[in-house]
Amino acid sequence: MKYDVIIIGAGAGGGVAAKVLTAAGKRVLLIERGRWLTFESTGRDHLRNQRMSLYGHNAGPSDDHPRVVELPNGQERVVLPWQEGYQANAAAVGGGTPVYGAQAWRFHPTDFKMATTYGVPEGSSLADWPIGYDDLAPYYEAVEHELGVCGDAGAMTHLPPYRRDYPMPPQPLTRPGALHRRGAAALGWSTVPVPLAINSVPYAGRPACIRCQHCVGFVCPVDAKNGAHNTFIAHAIASGKCDLITDAMVERVQMRDGHATGVSYFDAKGRRTLAEAEVVVVAAGAVETARLLLLSGITNDNIGRNLQGHVYVGAVGLFEAEVYDGLGPGVTTATTRWSHDNDGVVGGGMLADDFIVLPAIFWKRYLPPGAPRWGLAAKHWMRDHYRRCSEIKGPIQDIPSPQARVTLDPRVRDRWGLPVARLSGTTHPESIRTARFLHAKAVEWLKASGAVEVWGEPPAAPYLSGGQHQAGTCRMGHDPATSVVDAHCRVHGTDNLYIADGSVHVTNGGFNPFLTIMALAYRTAEGVTKRW
Repeated sequence: MKYDVIIIGAGAGGGVAAKVLTAAGKRVLLIERGRWLTFESTGRDHLRNQRMSLYGHNAGPSDDHPRVVELPNGQERVVLPWQEGYQANAAAVGGGTPVYGAQAWRFHPTDFKMATTYGVPEGSSLADWPIGYDDLAPYYEAVEHELGVCGDAGAMTHLPPYRRDYPMPPQPLTRPGALHRRGAAALGWSTVPVPLAINSVPYAGRPACIRCQHCVGFVCPVDAKNGAHNTFIAHAIASGKCDLITDAMVERVQMRDGHATGVSYFDAKGRRTLAEAEVVVVAAGAVETARLLLLSGITNDNIGRNLQGHVYVGAVGLFEAEVYDGLGPGVTTATTRWSHDNDGVVGGGMLADDFIVLPAIFWKRYLPPGAPRWGLAAKHWMRDHYRRCSEIKGPIQDIPSPQARVTLDPRVRDRWGLPVARLSGTTHPESIRTARFLHAKAVEWLKASGAVEVWGEPPAAPYLSGGQHQAGTCRMGHDPATSVVDAHCRVHGTDNLYIADGSVHVTNGGFNPFLTIMALAYRTAEGVTKRW
């Protein structure tokens, strides 16, 4: 069967594109390498999930998808999706959205013009976007209401005024949130409720959040967390115009004289299949989208460069009294004060209280120096301290480097015989300097909130930043010499091949990027409907 549009990847971007295109009457084939996730069938092991994959994870990809990581010292190693260095994003219908934390931030207007604002640090590839905040504002609004976001638009004073408030009020304030709002006020810092794609009240036929402790890394037990899977993709399928194929691996985009004619893929039984279309949209995530373009023989030296995720910084504070109240999702309060306009710093970032940290994750990642790690003393330390701790953390505005990149490995292949992604390089040193700046602010905030002890260190040296916030490998721009897609997210040198995921981000903002991925995919798909 020949389709109007084939979309590769049923994640945040691909799901939005499928809904917009089917609503315009297009016949769509949506291909996903993962599977549907349900609460009943998805693991809830505290040691095997998307937030901490110590022994495995619960939302894919499978071990059929290894990668090769080139270390700074020149050594290399093959890693599986749940192992350190893989830069994993979930592989499922909905992409990472069934198991994400759902912080639904818009990017700051200055995030779109970083080079103009700060200049270009030596050795970096910092650049402006070919579009600005105003171009995306109507699409941010559309996504917020079609997806379902809770928050307080009037509190977002770092942004231009919203045309409409969020469709739901913020999640109720937690005990740690109230504590940190008092601390910020003592410092003279303004705070905002964290916008979340989680129902604070019943919305669109799904119930309100039950405030359990298992949000990040897990499927919602009552379907109150809103993602591509239960909104945009559900609407696309309900239209009768979208065929979804799961457990399928796309081999290549079929190209002829700059025109995409369709794709070849392996179905769940390993059979190679061809599908034809008038338009192809790639939405496989920043690593796999770059890999697929390279496998498809598309020549542009920028493909795979500028990989960035988010360097995260944070600190943990110990308080005299218990601050843990067990009420999820946990994150309620943020400050955007340090997003920009910081003396001597390129960019900045956002800081917030954290989602509930499960005891096993706290034990693995957040113990202070000198805390006992074994035996009865360790158990007593957790008993006496876990409920008295709270964390402040957030992402910084990564400074992209052309040497942080995705290429095809010349030796290692996946189960389908395709060269796997090879990851190399590091984030720019300027990112580490920004991380140190923001870490100091996290420490200051915790102390102002009453913490009697604070621990945690910023990264000491550049490292490869990707992970579930991966972006940048097929960046937007007017010039094919420095970018992969144009301002409409169409691949340079082609007439009908588009990208609808975070790989087109020129910079990744100082905020969680999924809302920007969705808004940009909405804009891209709308453009496709007008051109095809």
